Amino acid sequence: MNNHSTEPRPRVSIIIPSYNTAGLIAACLDSVFEQTYRDFEVIVVNDGSPDTVQLEQVLRPYQPRIVYIVQENKRAAGARNTAIQRAHGEFLAFLDSDDSWLPNHLASQMELFAERSELDFVYSDAAVVSDDAPTVSFTKKCPSDGEPTFEALVVERCQIPISTVVVRKAALIKAGLFDETLARCDDYDMWLRAAFFGARMAYRRSSQARLYAGRPDSLGLSRSKMAEAYWKILENAARVLPLNAEQRELVTHRAAEIRARYLVEEGKAQLREGRPEKAREMFSEANRSAPNLKVSMMIYTLQWAPRSAGNLLAAWDRYRDPHRA
Repeated sequence: MNNHSTEPRPRVSIIIPSYNTAGLIAACLDSVFEQTYRDFEVIVVNDGSPDTVQLEQVLRPYQPRIVYIVQENKRAAGARNTAIQRAHGEFLAFLDSDDSWLPNHLASQMELFAERSELDFVYSDAAVVSDDAPTVSFTKKCPSDGEPTFEALVVERCQIPISTVVVRKAALIKAGLFDETLARCDDYDMWLRAAFFGARMAYRRSSQARLYAGRPDSLGLSRSKMAEAYWKILENAARVLPLNAEQRELVTHRAAEIRARYLVEEGKAQLREGRPEKAREMFSEANRSAPNLKVSMMIYTLQWAPRSAGNLLAAWDRYRDPHRA
């Protein structure tokens, strides 16, 4: 099920990894073929998906218009790298198979490249859609303020939704492609390295995509795992990138802050599971890395009024994470 055409070469290669999204990918592809900008190819990578039979049934009507690649499971990073190596376009546009674009997305992003020829990388705002929560703007929870530089990405002053990214292929090749050893946040790692190696970035404040967030059932677990991934990515960056002294100090400090965020989320989980002593250990370790008033209050409560800790945690969860920048 492979459509392979090299002439003429498309300007943009659209990269869509698929894993267990047979029920969602038709809407994704429909949004691609409704784009007002038409100079593209579409590469769908079946990343060892358990729903391959259903997926291929859904993809059959799209067969003449897509390149379809099947591989053993390599997670999202491996699927994206496979597509990048196959891509013919000067530009790469990323779209997860459970997300979709508004019709003017590609046109808007390519106009930005035309207006500013120095750019290598552009992204935009998007609507985040959940099963059991109101639709919200991505930038409402994950803002972008100022120029998206390496330093801005380190401190999360600028945050990038992958399904809005259009980037020059050469910029990702230069940075070394996606790290296939990462189970999550491989996109953050990729953007961090791209920016470090000189990719000039910009963004649109307009909402140009719909991002499917699923069910928010495991939010605490998700926060913990995301924080762990961010912290380890930053620690790795400090080890392997040729940072200057100022960059190294920034990355090291931020890694400590994110590690504290991870420990706080793990401490919350321990408390919910009825292990207050273990929770207090984790909160205390977090506070040593990045002192925080709310965390200090929790440590005090666990020590002197442990029966009140659950009420404090419930109030805490209604507000912003204590170590969230």
